Amino acid sequence: MIKKYAIKTWMEIGFIIIITLFIARPWIEKGLNRITIFDTKDYEIDFVDDSGYRIRMKKPADSVISLYSAHTENLFAIGADREVIGVGTHSIYPYEVLLKEKYDYRSDPEKVIAIHPDVVIIRPFIERHSPDFVNSLRRSGITVVSLYPDNFDEFDDYIMKLAKIVGKENTAKKKLEGFHKELDNLKVKNIDENKRVGVYFESSDREYKTITNNSMPAYAIELAGGINIATDAIPIEEGSSIAAYGVEKILEKADEIDVYVTQRGVMGAGGNYHSISIRPGFYAIKAVRNKRILEINQKIISSPTFRFIKGVKQLRRTFYPEIYDEIQEFDEDHLITREEFAKILVKLNHDVIFIPTSSYYRDDNKEHYYGALVDVTIEHESFDYIETAIRKSYLKSEIIDNEEYFNPEKYVTREELARVIYLLNDLENKIDIIINDEENIENIKIVKTIVSNKLMDLENGKFYPKRNITFEELKKGLDL
Repeated sequence: MIKKYAIKTWMEIGFIIIITLFIARPWIEKGLNRITIFDTKDYEIDFVDDSGYRIRMKKPADSVISLYSAHTENLFAIGADREVIGVGTHSIYPYEVLLKEKYDYRSDPEKVIAIHPDVVIIRPFIERHSPDFVNSLRRSGITVVSLYPDNFDEFDDYIMKLAKIVGKENTAKKKLEGFHKELDNLKVKNIDENKRVGVYFESSDREYKTITNNSMPAYAIELAGGINIATDAIPIEEGSSIAAYGVEKILEKADEIDVYVTQRGVMGAGGNYHSISIRPGFYAIKAVRNKRILEINQKIISSPTFRFIKGVKQLRRTFYPEIYDEIQEFDEDHLITREEFAKILVKLNHDVIFIPTSSYYRDDNKEHYYGALVDVTIEHESFDYIETAIRKSYLKSEIIDNEEYFNPEKYVTREELARVIYLLNDLENKIDIIINDEENIENIKIVKTIVSNKLMDLENGKFYPKRNITFEELKKGLDL
């Protein structure tokens, strides 16, 4: 009797389990470290994010808030500027981002919940440091997606996940194809192995941390023809792109370091030029002795965006200036355009391309804002040279009907050349000279100083400030 009762009981239990599973649909699936409840309906978007959550969406999002600046950049790059209705407090690129509403994950989540976007995109760092904010969004029914590629090999997958969220897969694929093609073209291939520069990359001045071998900066150094001297660095934790190193190891390899690269930015910045040059014992480093310390903006070297290309270009120019900062030769009678002038000046002075930080936009009284030019957009071939030339005050923009223009195809005038010569040289202000057309000169003091120092000539007592300059005049004026 006992045996029959036991069999009957187990049959009843099995029947109850089957009925429970049938009734309990939607069922529970375990994905990574998270438990996600879902039903059996078809979803156009289905993937696991970098915090372990299963993301399922019936259609691409029409309204997105991006709380990490790299996500914002990339969404704009793949054509999702309309879908992005809000950005994080550190999002400043491209220029159009400044017109978007700002949201802070360290503040009250109700501001986000009130407009109920289709998706909020974060990164795992935000989830770890502001879990209450993120959980409040999820409880309100907002889809929260956490993404971040730990190394360069994960970049394409990361971009395609962003693209799926907003339905821009085709655009993203084309963008990635162009990105990798340009990186391949940028790769330094014709440098003798014995002449390649040794590089140390400082990711943080706290305990002199560097980067791991599979990180984006390490790949950039390789593409730019450098040799990372810290390949023996150990990651601070599994999966991290930051590695421990220490001052002892740096000084052990002092004679191998031709260029010392330090990243500057909000997250874990390295030291600046001055602080590195005065550190005890650092004068033994070849790069410090030779003043080859590069401060590079974190946004173009460590941040997972398409601007990584700019970082590689800057490293190439710094590693091999004799090749990549060579000034293009023209016919002597060639008239110089403003675009060409900007490139020549930035290369001649080996200027690091200007990349703004969030504090840059706090000043409301600037004559020019990075990215605001109507005729030189971020896609322009000489965008970085022109923006850097303006930042260095080599050239000025022009305001017409409340819009800002650079006029890259206009020719450079003699007065513009005189102004640059004055800016780049420490000259004695000699103004005891008569110039017959000084009424046409905007800054007579500068022109008189340049002429008195015999850096530019008069013709029949006149300066002719609006006359365009040739390459021969430019070489003479800049003493090339």
